[in-house]
Amino acid sequence: MGFFLKPVISIVTAVFNRADTIEQALHSVHTQTWRYIEHVVIDGGSTDGTVQILNGWREMISVLISEPDDGIYDALNKGFSRSTGDIIGLMHSDDFYANEQVLERVAKAFADPTVDAVYGDLDYVVKDEPSRIIRKWRSGIYKRSKLAWGWMPPHPTLYLRRRVIDEWGVFDTHFRIAADYDAILRYLALGKIRLAYIPEVLVKMRVGGESNRSLSRILLKSREDLYALKKNGVGGIGALVWKNLSKIRQFF
Repeated sequence: MGFFLKPVISIVTAVFNRADTIEQALHSVHTQTWRYIEHVVIDGGSTDGTVQILNGWREMISVLISEPDDGIYDALNKGFSRSTGDIIGLMHSDDFYANEQVLERVAKAFADPTVDAVYGDLDYVVKDEPSRIIRKWRSGIYKRSKLAWGWMPPHPTLYLRRRVIDEWGVFDTHFRIAADYDAILRYLALGKIRLAYIPEVLVKMRVGGESNRSLSRILLKSREDLYALKKNGVGGIGALVWKNLSKIRQFF
């Protein structure tokens, strides 16, 4: 019984050359009021001072690895394999929690043993002015029918029981940008996992991510999204169009 009351939450961070933001991410994790945290940090061999910052937090980090990898999804998979908690979530090196009680609320939602995953809302903020919000992602309650309309929870707010990853797998590294979308569709559409929604902002994310930094990346993201939709039996072009259109309201 105590295990469900106080589960260990493994937080996986993949980082490469983020000396300007990694410390805020680390501070955000280690000031959480929920104390049962395992923080696994996978550095891709940074050369900009990131490693020195990580070493300064070494006593707070449960697992720290710095070595070359094959991109963020490879690094995250490596982090998953080295984590031991029953609940697994992410803290990207550019992100930070909305407040110090986020993981407390996540753990409370997982007190129901039938819940497989927990998610919430997300704010996009200006890279150099993180107090300024420019886009609001409000998820809403999940329904299976929403997947065909391009719905997905904000991945940085998603927490999974380990059994979901054990049964349905980690990120498919054949994807370069959309492995997170593919994994979510796999868990929801094929795995039919049960989700719990926390209707509040859990994570603040800086804009300027990998998927939208150039036209070629945007086109690649769309191709990979479409492949993920078809691969997991969710939909096709229509779902992709609605997925992109749904983002417009997040700016207002």
